[in-house]
Amino acid sequence: MRRPRRLRGCAGCGRGTGRRVLAAAEAARSRPRARGAPAAARAARLRARCAAMARPPGPSRGVWVPLFWLLLAGPAACAASPGDDGAGPGGRGPRGRVRGDAGADEAVRRHDSSYGTFAGEFYDLRYLSEEGYPFPTAPPVDPFAKIKVDDCGKTKGCFRYGKPGCNAETCDYFLSYRIIGADVEFELSADTDGWVAVGFSSDRKMGGDDVMACVHDDNGRVRIQHFYNVGQWAKEIQRNPARDEEGVYENNRVTCRFKRPVNVPRDETIVDLHLSWYYLFAWGPAIQGSITRHDIDSPPTSERVVSIYKYEDIFMPSAAYQTFSSPFCLLLIVALTFYLLMGTP
Repeated sequence: MRRPRRLRGCAGCGRGTGRRVLAAAEAARSRPRARGAPAAARAARLRARCAAMARPPGPSRGVWVPLFWLLLAGPAACAASPGDDGAGPGGRGPRGRVRGDAGADEAVRRHDSSYGTFAGEFYDLRYLSEEGYPFPTAPPVDPFAKIKVDDCGKTKGCFRYGKPGCNAETCDYFLSYRIIGADVEFELSADTDGWVAVGFSSDRKMGGDDVMACVHDDNGRVRIQHFYNVGQWAKEIQRNPARDEEGVYENNRVTCRFKRPVNVPRDETIVDLHLSWYYLFAWGPAIQGSITRHDIDSPPTSERVVSIYKYEDIFMPSAAYQTFSSPFCLLLIVALTFYLLMGTP
């Protein structure tokens, strides 16, 4: 048996490649040789096959097509929202956390809970219509500012009727006035659930008087109305000079605030406030928003005409506190004191 010859020209082949070349040579030797084929041609074919096996395989033309489609589909796959990440078990949640991790799941639950709270507060059913659009909200209503009595006699004029030392919340009747630009602002308050009014009169009697009244109706609102006294009857006048009206009914008291111009066109039912008038003070019950007779038979009035340009703080004691101020009572007290000092004969 003849020893196999070592092949030349295959120095670059690796160990594995050499074995494959030897196996190929043995297979070629076992085949019947073609008659007349020179040995040099066979050696050239073997060297070519060895060199082909030693070279790394080059990319084929068909590989570029799937690679191109993969590059196109890559950005779309990477742009998925965090909410879709890790939808299935073992996926990745927000920020690349692996599902199943206790810390990651707790963080995700906190995030979902906080977002749900925010969404629930922002899209509350109280503020959404059936179509899902927010309802227009009315502007907030400012509360009625309390009447300040510390300014009486300084920056505004005041009339108080009731207990000595009373204020706008405790007097039986309270009125204040002050000039603001071309208007006069009035504040009225009385211990009643019906109406409170002030009249401007040329005398101290009822009749032919311009009256501004604050009326508490059945709906809980306080409306400013304009009246004209015809004898002992108050007739409502549609022309109302009041503006910037506000009123409130609290603690069984009707309180209001409004303005009216100082100068008005000549009218029988509306007087010019730049002139001096007697002020008539009245209050009483109301039925279905309509005023009725005043509470007392002889309502108080100002003792002299009032000028809106002069601020005074005038107190008038109510009937319960007028007992010792009448001349008869004073004379009786003096007589009784003299009798006690002189003694009986």
